[in-house]
Amino acid sequence: MVAEMVPPPRFQGARFETYLPDPNQASQATAVEVLSGFAASIDGGTETGKRRWFGKSPKKAAPKGPRGVYLDGGYGVGKTHLLASLWHATPAPAERKAFGTFVELTNLVGALGFQQTVRTLGDHRLLCIDEFELDDPGDTVLVSTLLGKLVDAGVALAATSNTLPGKLGEGRFAAADFLREIQGLSAHFRPLRIDGEDYRHRGLPEAPAPYDDETVTRTAYRTPGASLDDFPTLLEHLSKVHPSRYGAMCDGIQAVCLTDVQAVPDQSTALRLVVLADRLYDREVPVLTSGKPFDELFSEEMLRGGYRKKYFRAISRLTALARDAGPLVAH
Repeated sequence: MVAEMVPPPRFQGARFETYLPDPNQASQATAVEVLSGFAASIDGGTETGKRRWFGKSPKKAAPKGPRGVYLDGGYGVGKTHLLASLWHATPAPAERKAFGTFVELTNLVGALGFQQTVRTLGDHRLLCIDEFELDDPGDTVLVSTLLGKLVDAGVALAATSNTLPGKLGEGRFAAADFLREIQGLSAHFRPLRIDGEDYRHRGLPEAPAPYDDETVTRTAYRTPGASLDDFPTLLEHLSKVHPSRYGAMCDGIQAVCLTDVQAVPDQSTALRLVVLADRLYDREVPVLTSGKPFDELFSEEMLRGGYRKKYFRAISRLTALARDAGPLVAH
């Protein structure tokens, strides 16, 4: 499981040199400079790292100050690209670096157990956490404790999120009850703000309008490796599959074709759809639909609530995938 924690296919080629800062947003160029320096400062770990059979290996003194950077910014400013670039630029072998989403990290703890996760990741030089979200008190305590242990072991940390570390949990639960854990987590990171507009729409035309059912169905049948589903049926199926399995569910799919797209009925369904959108985006799977456009998936109440940044990110990513699906219809 840990060996599979690498940047997703979309970002396998991501490098600092391929990140294109917006000339009107100085913070983007600053982020490249800061992260390049951070990568160079991480010990590459050229020693074997083998433990002694008899006696304990000498323990390194934990570095002082923040052991990580926290990329904060709106959706579509290139945070995941920068995080993947950091992973690639860090002078350590791939087996000593880990890259995963926040959900994948909590799933890892669930599968291995807390202590085994600490032992496994504690030998790493770098842990990159994408889409850092704290949606409940249990995750707050779990991740705060885990990262504290990893910092003590000398692991460098990097994370992306749409929320500053000191604001984690706001609008989700009674953050005041867990203020100590949130503040302790924040102390591990140097916040790095990245401003800008969504690059997925910068200078590009709006996403194509949804197609009719016949076009979507015909395209699915003539596209090798495409799936074809009724949207309400898909949502029902997602409720029966753990979100940690959505990535595997997308593997091998060359295109997703959906008919009768509707507004999602409730928040639980909406959050599952967000995870699916992320996994499809990671794998660069185009999405062709009929029914409602993607900007009508979530209600106004959802877009004003505590999960609004997740929903806006999903709309942005699905819109990009809908644009990618255009050539499938043209052929």
